[in-house]
Amino acid sequence: MTRSVPASLHHLAERQSGLVSARQAEAHGLTAPVRTRLCRSGTWSRVCRGVFDVDPTKPRDWSERGRRTALTGLLRHGPTAAAVGTTALALLGAEGLPSTDTSQVAIYGTQWRRTPAPVARATVAPATDVPSRDVEGSVSVVVRQFDSGMRTVLAGGFRVAAPEWALAQAVPELPHRNAVAVMDSMLRRRLIDGPGLERAHALARGRRGVARTHEWWAEADGRAESPLESFGRVDCIEHGVPPDDLQVEILDGDGILLGRGDMGWRLDGGIWLLGELDGRDYHEAPKALLHDRSRQDLLLLHGGARLLRFTAREAAVPGLIARTVRRALDRWASAPARHL
Repeated sequence: MTRSVPASLHHLAERQSGLVSARQAEAHGLTAPVRTRLCRSGTWSRVCRGVFDVDPTKPRDWSERGRRTALTGLLRHGPTAAAVGTTALALLGAEGLPSTDTSQVAIYGTQWRRTPAPVARATVAPATDVPSRDVEGSVSVVVRQFDSGMRTVLAGGFRVAAPEWALAQAVPELPHRNAVAVMDSMLRRRLIDGPGLERAHALARGRRGVARTHEWWAEADGRAESPLESFGRVDCIEHGVPPDDLQVEILDGDGILLGRGDMGWRLDGGIWLLGELDGRDYHEAPKALLHDRSRQDLLLLHGGARLLRFTAREAAVPGLIARTVRRALDRWASAPARHL
């Protein structure tokens, strides 16, 4: 008969997105044979060697699934581990990361903990990946070795690479649109500022893959309000139609705000071509559709703006948004303004 799971362990798991480590379970009196029986009965499931899901049938949204993946490596390796790269960014709260089933950690000893903080021009040593994959689990844990001067912070009680170091580690390994979206998110959420982003770029120099990213760091803009907006902007940058401004406001003659576009391109006669990126969850609701349509009508009646709207599905097709913008620019470049 399987031993009941203590309520205290369930409370701990709730703070860890449903996960517990073998060490934590052992501390609550659940030995290895008990854990095995819990998994065989379907009460628990094994996420990777030494990490368990205590409620495997509970639905998890996308953001929580990402946090669970990030936590897996830290629970697997215990208090001497620190999350690094994209795993650290996920735990810091950055948005725009690609979906992954890999958790990245670095493991350090007492000598590392006495290492002083690095100066701004310090570099990150090339990483050595030591995968520890468990065929029984759903998450892979990769142990990475970075420069011993890496600083860490606490995020939700877990040790993670400091924002500047996490970006330095992750950006050279990310696709263009995800890298910019993550930097936008970090700036928007004030997890890093402009000078901090410059220091992160400096820390990234010398890493494998960084050469292709040097222009990306200057593209980061905290005014982007979602990863979807960042993805649309990167698509336009990559295909030669970068926006002239972001979060462009259109006012009537009395200074009343009629609407705002996520991206804007200046046309002749003081007209703006606006690009709006609509997220599915919000904008497909009936009330939101009505609000969007009314706002679009006001902008068109005012005559000072042309509006293009894009969905997440369109943003997922490389070049689609940029081609639409280019056609609109060609069509409306000399359109006269008609202010009411």
